[in-house]
Amino acid sequence: MDKIIVTAAGLSFIAAIYWFFFDKKEETMETKSAWDIVVDGGYKPAVIKIPPGKPATIIFTRKDANSCLEDVIIEDFKIKKFLPMNTPVAVTISPTKPGAYGIHCGMNMFHGRIEVV
Repeated sequence: MDKIIVTAAGLSFIAAIYWFFFDKKEETMETKSAWDIVVDGGYKPAVIKIPPGKPATIIFTRKDANSCLEDVIIEDFKIKKFLPMNTPVAVTISPTKPGAYGIHCGMNMFHGRIEVV
């Protein structure tokens, strides 16, 4: 009887490990229209995912006094915005096709990415 219990427990443990590490995780995209990015030693989060064909508002809040992070540049949308300290700055983009669009600071030292999926 002990062998059956140990074998069943072992198989259950193996199945749990397989499920946790190897089972495909479905990605869910939030259906929202605004994303917050904190600018503090870089962009946090560094990557955001937005749906195509809908206007998306990205709200940048700068917490770092580094002068390099004073500006945010999104070249693909021809956007350059000044980011004052601790003040939210909203940027609205309307991506029409899927792809990755870069975000960087004024000196091109800190980078982020907008993924349209």
